[in-house]
Parts: sequence; C-alpha cells; structure tokens
Amino acid sequence: MSTSFLEVVEVAPRDGLQSVSTLVPTQLKIDLIRNLHAAGLRRIEVTSFVSPAALPQLADAPEIVAAAKSLEGLDASVLVPTVRHAERALAAGADHLVFVLSVSEAHNRSNVKRSPADSAAEYARVVALLPAGAKLRLNIATAFDCPLTGRVSGAAVLALLADLVPIAPWAEVGLCDTTGRASPAQVASLFTAVGHRFPTVARWAFHGHDTYGLGIANVLAAWQAGVRIVDASCAGLGGCPFAPGATGNVATEDVVWTMHGMGIVTGVDLERLCAVAQQYAALPGAQTGGRVRQALASAARREGRI
Repeated sequence: MSTSFLEVVEVAPRDGLQSVSTLVPTQLKIDLIRNLHAAGLRRIEVTSFVSPAALPQLADAPEIVAAAKSLEGLDASVLVPTVRHAERALAAGADHLVFVLSVSEAHNRSNVKRSPADSAAEYARVVALLPAGAKLRLNIATAFDCPLTGRVSGAAVLALLADLVPIAPWAEVGLCDTTGRASPAQVASLFTAVGHRFPTVARWAFHGHDTYGLGIANVLAAWQAGVRIVDASCAGLGGCPFAPGATGNVATEDVVWTMHGMGIVTGVDLERLCAVAQQYAALPGAQTGGRVRQALASAARREGRI
C-alpha cells in the first residue's frame, strides 16, 4: 500500500448511533451504510454485538451484518466486548471482529464489568474462536485519557499491550482517545513508543474523538507517526455512553477534506460523503460535529447549487 494512502474506517453506524437515544429503523441504518459504501468507503464498523438491554439501538445487529455482507468489496467489522457476544457475531456471519478493552480499570469495570486482566483473558478466548480467514482488530480504549480517573500513562498502555500482542501478533491494533482529551504531542509520542516496542504489529490505527476540537490535529499527529488507518464518523456523529462529555469521533468528511488537501489518497468521494453526512445529521437526537459539511453546503448555497 502506498504511503500516501489513508485507510478510513467509518464508525458512524456503530460508534455514532450507539449514543442516539431515538431508535433508528433498521432499514434506514442499512440504507445509510449502502450510501457510505457508494461514497467509496470500503471499511465500515457496521454495528456492535452487545446486550440489547444496555444498547437497544444496536439490537438489530444480525440484520445489519447480513445486509452489509451483500455490499461488494466492503470490509464490514463489528465490535464485541466478550466471548459470548463474539459467538453471537460469528453466528450471524460476521468475519471481522473488533475486540475492545480499556487500559483504565475503572473504565473497563464501568464498561464491561471486569478488570483489564480479565478482559485480556477474554480476548484470548475470542482469538481461539476465530475461524480461518477471519479478521481481528484490538481496540485499546482510554489509551490516552480516562473519563473517570484522568490522564493515562504511556507505560500503562505498553504494559497492557505486552500481555495482549502475543495472543494475536497479526491483529490490527487501535489506540483510542476515548474522551477526546489527547493532545497531538501525546498521540505522536504513544504511537512512536508502541511502534518501537511492538515491531511485529504491522497495522496500527487511531480512533479519536473531537471533544476539544483537536480531532484533526490528532489524526495528523498519528499520520506523521506512521499510522495509516484512522477511524472517523460521518457528520461527527457520536458520543460515548461510557465516557460522559465525549463528543463524536472526528468527522469523516473533515478527515477526507484534510487528507485530499495534502495530496493523500482516501478513495472517498467527498461530495457523496457530505450528502450522507447530511442524512446522519438529520437523524432525531443525533449529536453531530465537524466543519466541512457545513462549509461546503454554505458555499453551494452562495453559488446557487442548492
């Protein structure tokens, strides 16, 4: 893969919708995923297999997976926090799992009711379940900051990864700024450190939120540290129910606009993407962000194109 290519992982259908309290009809979710695919996105985190009681918005995960798998060339991933939910995902036909656990013990217990060490053992059991050809992303939540206990040290991240990386050295690993409080210097420093400490990991990803307006700056810091995979949410949709105050991921259209302006290829059609972003922004109860969507719409109105 060219070093001038950024692989964008669209997370609005999962990370974005999980914080929307108004239930979005399943068919509308499917239509939005199809529209994202039509805009050129080839990696989409389409849903999560979690307790329907905890997140009723994602109770239709099996139907979403079935629809996403019909889209040509789409790498549809699903988030799972436990073995039980990984089993459900695999039974529904998912072939790319995203396992998440937190560096912060307080956050991990709040999120999945267990310690990070217990979740690490759970991760090993999930890896053992995977059929041949399945893909895996390991997401390290609160890698920079915890909403409950504050800043997380790089040493704590390295210590946790020392236990996790040997379980599946081939897995993609995402470092997550769960609260959006990371700084570009912190992002660059941590990715440099993990790259040196774990050279067998071929694919590192950055998952950031835009709570303090540093989403794009942190994406660029990750890029400059060698990261070529970035999670983003169309229209900046989101907010984490387990991280009070966090807004959505950095807006996908902002990432695409920035990278295209730097001559970096994403494979995404910005105009089509902004049209989908307007659809996400119109959802009842949606918390959105980003700037490019509104700026391009304003320009189009001035020029009489809309």
